Amino acid sequence: MMSLFFDANEKIDLNLPNAEVSYYPNFLTLEKANYLFNTLLKETNWQQDDISVFGKTYPQPRLTHLFANNKKPYSYSNITMYPSAFPEELAVTKAQIEELLKLKFSTCLANLYRTGQDSNGWHADNEKELGANPIIASLSLGASRWFHLKHKSDKSLKTKIELTHGSLLVMAGETQHHWLHQIPKTKKQLTERVNLTFRIIR
Repeated sequence: MMSLFFDANEKIDLNLPNAEVSYYPNFLTLEKANYLFNTLLKETNWQQDDISVFGKTYPQPRLTHLFANNKKPYSYSNITMYPSAFPEELAVTKAQIEELLKLKFSTCLANLYRTGQDSNGWHADNEKELGANPIIASLSLGASRWFHLKHKSDKSLKTKIELTHGSLLVMAGETQHHWLHQIPKTKKQLTERVNLTFRIIR
């Protein structure tokens, strides 16, 4: 539930070793979050690709779409996506995130989680196109989902945070070198969630 008296720049640092992870619980107003969620949910050409993991291929357990201000493709897990241009309402939100972080993103990988059974397994955003220490800004819209983090080498280091409607999570520094993250499945009856992950394709 969003507070009626919120600060878009309110920042919570997760203070994880070998990482820079920050959370802005009220980044978008409820009105803006609702508008962006409903617009993207209805007007995006969502697709479901087959994903290959450990030699097996199956339908990816969520829908995706790639936006970019260039024509550079993005590849992960043997999937190559080709972008479409940013729609106006998404470009406005992108500019708001860029103003907060003082940088420019080229690309946004959008994910649609239809129910609690849609998920994203353990991974790091460490594709070579993203550069050495990528900054990933993850905007959540719609149903809240738990975001899990675990250290790659120290099994005792793990945490989770609930990503709520209109919130922004930022991963920077060496996070992708040392940590994995996931959105696990849940048996809870959930409505749709749209997740927008802004990144820089080099």
